[in-house]
Amino acid sequence: MSEIQTPTPRDAFELLLAGNQRFVAGTSEHPNQDAARRAETAPSQQPFAVLFGCSDSRLAAEIIFDRGLGDLFVVRTAGHVMGPEVLGSIEFGVEVLGCPLVVILGHDSCGAVGAACAALEDGMTPAGYVRDVVERVTPSVLAARAAGRVEPEEVLAEHVRHTADLLLDRSRVLADKVAAGRTAVVGLRYRLADGTAELVASRGLETAGIAAS
Repeated sequence: MSEIQTPTPRDAFELLLAGNQRFVAGTSEHPNQDAARRAETAPSQQPFAVLFGCSDSRLAAEIIFDRGLGDLFVVRTAGHVMGPEVLGSIEFGVEVLGCPLVVILGHDSCGAVGAACAALEDGMTPAGYVRDVVERVTPSVLAARAAGRVEPEEVLAEHVRHTADLLLDRSRVLADKVAAGRTAVVGLRYRLADGTAELVASRGLETAGIAAS
């Protein structure tokens, strides 16, 4: 990475937000997307963040955070739901690649969250493996409702927070690194219309003085 050779969790988060702010403002710089960067990263990679987000086609991480080759280790599933493969991928990014930041990226109008809400209301769940995705989102929806959070953006934020807590609960590797201050986990809520990424969860990162876009 060209800006900071050994970023702290806070450095990594500020780099990510700066890129999102450029994207929102229409001043993207498209860093690390040229032939020189391609050659530089061919032998090895040193991303500054693991990004675990929804598979939605409108959520292309390197675009909305204005980054390039070798910057982000991206893991995506519908509704950012977790299984062993996801946990292993995130642990690889943290333990093997040394990423100081794990980002959970949710977004408004998420089909998986909407399907989970609908399933609770009418009792109808999708067929096939889509059912599994919906069932994994359902606990977040139930937790939001139990706390009196029923607006779509509130339910989404709860799902992002629930994902952060579940990740730390299930991954001892990540939990130990967060406890030691070597890695942090943050949750962002992305707005499709204006492109802003808002901080809704932070585990192991002091966010005072950091302005989310």
